[in-house]
Amino acid sequence: MSEKQQVSSSYWLDTAPDGRHPALTEDVDVDVAVIGAGIAGLSTAWELTRAGRSVAVLEAGRVAAGVTGHTTAKVTALHTLVYDKLRRTRGPEGARLYARSQSEAIEHAARIAGELGVDCEWETRSAYTYAVDASRVEELRAEARAAAEAGLPASFVTGTGLPFPVAGAVEVTGQAQFHPRKYLLALAADLVERGGRIYEDTTVLGLDEGEPCRLSTTTGATVRARDVVVATHYPIFDRALLFARLSTRRELVVAGTIPADQDPDGMFITPDEDTRSVRTAPHGGDRRLLIVTGEHFTPGTSDPRARFERLTAWATGHFPDLEVTHRWATQDTEPTDTVPMVGPLHPGTRHAYVATGFGGWGMTGGIMAGRLLTVQITGEECEWSGLYDPRRVKPALREAPAFLKTQAKVAGHFVGDRLRPSPPVESLPPGEGAVVRADGQRVAVYRDDDGGLHAVSARCTHLGCLVDFNAAERAWECPCHGSRFDTDGKVIQGPATKPLEQRDL
Repeated sequence: MSEKQQVSSSYWLDTAPDGRHPALTEDVDVDVAVIGAGIAGLSTAWELTRAGRSVAVLEAGRVAAGVTGHTTAKVTALHTLVYDKLRRTRGPEGARLYARSQSEAIEHAARIAGELGVDCEWETRSAYTYAVDASRVEELRAEARAAAEAGLPASFVTGTGLPFPVAGAVEVTGQAQFHPRKYLLALAADLVERGGRIYEDTTVLGLDEGEPCRLSTTTGATVRARDVVVATHYPIFDRALLFARLSTRRELVVAGTIPADQDPDGMFITPDEDTRSVRTAPHGGDRRLLIVTGEHFTPGTSDPRARFERLTAWATGHFPDLEVTHRWATQDTEPTDTVPMVGPLHPGTRHAYVATGFGGWGMTGGIMAGRLLTVQITGEECEWSGLYDPRRVKPALREAPAFLKTQAKVAGHFVGDRLRPSPPVESLPPGEGAVVRADGQRVAVYRDDDGGLHAVSARCTHLGCLVDFNAAERAWECPCHGSRFDTDGKVIQGPATKPLEQRDL
């Protein structure tokens, strides 16, 4: 890979202290077990601890190092173009509840940061959804009207701080941005100080919804809890069939410093150009960190190296003084009916809950989920419980075309990927991987920089789709539901919980 294509670690992971927590080694009993230590899981655990519940957080990797550790960390209620659609599909009241729940999440996070005294680089900014194509102006005007009617301080504008002209934009004032890992590490420290427990390197394998619920783990220890929250970004349990209503997308990030006087002073996103998202962060002295996101694709379906080139060229073309220091990728989960799923895991459950489908807006979504799930677990009422209820039927039926399109893609991969031609193993150069046929089976083979071969089953351990190789990140990815594995088959990202099986060539 060229220097421009090389992937580094996330800026957020590089610039926050690495507080580690032990793995679970013995059985524990708590009021609530939370699976996943991203922003949704930690926010939920923190809220529950404050409400007097004993809580254990189980994380397969490290705290705030998964999807949350690779976000752009915009804390905003302006979610590209959502309010005009919500007004049509959920009615004016549904749009109002969505705006209020997301806005209150921003205010709540600001209060928490102040209360804990954490320097998480909190900054107030306007958020913009813009377009450079004049054909989108009426769409933006409709979005601005819908967002304002929903209660946001929204307006249509024609000028922004971006270094290029726009045809129009929706502006929402009073939004925010922060350092997500610094914020969450402070939340985790306060949670532990108040008696909560956090276990890293502990993958949950099974859930028995008895009374109490029982969680089995890779460490052999069992967690017993009255209530369980599944906050793993993509749910690791399929009993609710939520995978049929979710799709995944991977998106690339380029970051580096620019002179402070070139800061566009806002958070920007456009649905055009395969999405482009722009914001800055403090960097000290006379420099700001510029973060540019875009080039989204389904995991396991694209070579990200050319996409990194395009994104870097776009960033440096508009910000010529940009000195790129970091490149990474993030992953988002999209619900087929627009709204995240936060609430009971499935219709028959009494003690299992889920938070998923934030569609790229997990900062406000995760904070909102923490508050909503705490209210539900403690037996209180919340006026937007119905809006986010995963068991909803009518909105899902209304969005049937999106549901069918998602399932058609999955079916196409499940069948079509098995018909792809198989390259000879001998043709693999160092740093590359491919799915080959060996003894009648599909095998995922990677050649390392020293020429050694690493072979694992190409069959994803989630639901059996075939993985493909991401050469920029050197990972095997499932195009059906977004599971990711390293070159030796270890799970990097769920919903899969078991590694790819080893194969002997």
